[in-house]
Amino acid sequence: MTGFKVCFGRVPYARAVGDPNRCHRAFPIALLALAALVAAAPGAHARGRIYTYVDAAGVPHFSDIPPNGRPYSISIVQLHLTGRTESGAAYDPALLARASRYDPLIDRAAAQAAVEPALLRAMIVVESGFNASAVSSKGAIGLMQLMPQTARRYGVTNPFDPGQNVRAGALYLRDLLHRFGNHLRLALAAYNAGGDAVERSGWRIPPFQETEAYVPKVLRIYRILSRMRAT
Repeated sequence: MTGFKVCFGRVPYARAVGDPNRCHRAFPIALLALAALVAAAPGAHARGRIYTYVDAAGVPHFSDIPPNGRPYSISIVQLHLTGRTESGAAYDPALLARASRYDPLIDRAAAQAAVEPALLRAMIVVESGFNASAVSSKGAIGLMQLMPQTARRYGVTNPFDPGQNVRAGALYLRDLLHRFGNHLRLALAAYNAGGDAVERSGWRIPPFQETEAYVPKVLRIYRILSRMRAT
């Protein structure tokens, strides 16, 4: 995978190193952590360096490759990755690179459900890798991998429609947070395994390998996105 930069001005932008003359209005979703996530082999530990420098215009840059002829600082990002989304498909770098097109609908859904946009983005990364056409072997559909009954519950008529899918996923997450006393880990476990499974497990993360991997993976990406947004 090619390198990339994230540049910030009055409005956040994400820029691919391979296309240096073009900046797309976007939350910096194409973060170094996501590059590592795409590139990592199944089950690998991905350890990535973030090179940070400020250009002559005072704009900070974040890159997975060291800048030439500039002083820079280094941060380390480490993730445990499985190399596949919850839908079962491999991560597609092209889809992640275009993830910013979903920014407006993610922000709207997050505001409507009173959940954090960075959390929804992290879930989408893990659920579908921003593949709106993803369908799992269990029948989960779209960006947030809605099961058909969940989609119907939240009034979705076309679960492949990104706007409907993310809106329903955000509302479902909101309801799970309410159900489990705003305990984020339990709400994420319920999103993956079902609320009844969490309750049967004594309000603990169910002892399912998939769920035990899902919760920390979402939380790692969520923390990274939150830190980068605050930068």
